[in-house]
Amino acid sequence: MTATLVAPPSRAAGRRARARNGRTRRVLYWIATHAAALALGIAFIGPLVFVLLTAVMSDNQTLTDELWPHSWNWGNFGEVFAKSPILLWLRNTMIYALTGTLFTLVSSIPVAYALARFRFPGRRLAFLLVITMMMLPPQVVAVPIYLIWARLDLTGTLLPLILPMLLGDAFSIFLLRQFLLSIPREYTDAARVDGCTDFRTLIRVILPMARPGIAAVALFQFFYCWNDYYGPLLYASTNLDSWTLSVGLASFKALHSVQWNLTMAATLLVMAPVIIVFFFAQKVFIEGVTLTGVKG
Repeated sequence: MTATLVAPPSRAAGRRARARNGRTRRVLYWIATHAAALALGIAFIGPLVFVLLTAVMSDNQTLTDELWPHSWNWGNFGEVFAKSPILLWLRNTMIYALTGTLFTLVSSIPVAYALARFRFPGRRLAFLLVITMMMLPPQVVAVPIYLIWARLDLTGTLLPLILPMLLGDAFSIFLLRQFLLSIPREYTDAARVDGCTDFRTLIRVILPMARPGIAAVALFQFFYCWNDYYGPLLYASTNLDSWTLSVGLASFKALHSVQWNLTMAATLLVMAPVIIVFFFAQKVFIEGVTLTGVKG
């Protein structure tokens, strides 16, 4: 009878096993420390994945409980363009969002600069009025403002939504004022010593230093105009040529309520531009928002 000898594991095999165990522990530790962030990420990405998968399904599969497409029907996106004037809606939305953002910045920056830098009687009262306007729901003044625009024969267009932005936006003024307070006064004092006027100080000194705050406000306003449904529905719904993406998408959903693949494809087309904009601008956006929390 012969005895079978088992050779002990080599040192190299032991080192590989310890290395695998170390990597496993590091991965588990990383998952444990980032569990909340992973859960939030899944909660945010999950609906987007569901929309994408539904958008490329066949018409019959969307009415079942199967979540993975049997076939990838990318032609659904082309069918959305064929069955709706989505390019017209996109043009109107871009006009509304870009023009509204530009008008908001032009009108809000000087007001925020005055509230942050000038000392005048009633400054705190003016800032309190700005905060009060932030709390005022737009539905409260919708009827009288609508009557004014109707008498000017401007309903059925986007002008009632764009022109008021030349008068400033309370939320934008508040954010810009808070950001400007974080800029040391020594810069503006030095500019005045060199002979700069207040307007030149604003243009040459303050605006270059306030780029993160201005970018954050611009993104907030752009996203607001892009997603705005109440305003275009109130003023532009009577004219099909003035519809924005939000109003058009609601109409498209009503017309194709049983074709969820087309509805999800249209939804994804509406969402894609703002997701791309935020993806590329998220760094300056976050920087601008985090620097607005200084004490006033």
